[in-house]
Amino acid sequence: MQFLYDQDAGAETVKIEGENHKYLFKVRRFHEGDILTLCNLEDDTFYDYRVTEVHKRDAFLVLQDSRKVISEQKALHLIWCVIDPKTIEKTLPVLNQLGVTKISFVYCSRSQKNFKIDMQRMRKILINSAQQCGRIHLPKIEVLNSLDDMLGKYKDFAVLDFGGEKEWGALESVLIGCEGGFSDVEREKLQNRYKIGLKTDLILKSETAAVAIAAKLLI
Repeated sequence: MQFLYDQDAGAETVKIEGENHKYLFKVRRFHEGDILTLCNLEDDTFYDYRVTEVHKRDAFLVLQDSRKVISEQKALHLIWCVIDPKTIEKTLPVLNQLGVTKISFVYCSRSQKNFKIDMQRMRKILINSAQQCGRIHLPKIEVLNSLDDMLGKYKDFAVLDFGGEKEWGALESVLIGCEGGFSDVEREKLQNRYKIGLKTDLILKSETAAVAIAAKLLI
């Protein structure tokens, strides 16, 4: 764990309870006098706290120091057609570690409409990932109801699709289809977009393609 997320990080005194209390003092075995690093994932700052009191159900920390973090991070917006949420949840920590800055989930023609994106659960997964990898801010997450909604909101993006160019440089926004790619109707709507491909003859799963694109552009 690189830090502990707490929305009150930055305050002179922080009260720890619930799951965080159990994790810190029963699993990690922190004690009075130990120093903990907290982050609120909002202000690009690590806050160092000393544990001053530990009780059965809560504990109290007092601020000792703070460190502003300057991040020269590349930007990448993934526009990702909705696939099975269980698969998305397994892939999110990897995309977070790679530094993806925004993910727009879009219900495309081949997305199953019964798949529902649980935003609170996604945020919890991203927070846990950030605590482990040390990322100080979370990617933005949104859900769009259709490709048309996405096209009305975003104009500048590349499309990962069969037959796309294998040689390409820096990109800040990429659309990735779900299993089976795009429908004929969707391809017609995307026909004037810049299309890219990956240097493989293998058929990649949607989540594999998302990770491959993020890795190629960000690290």
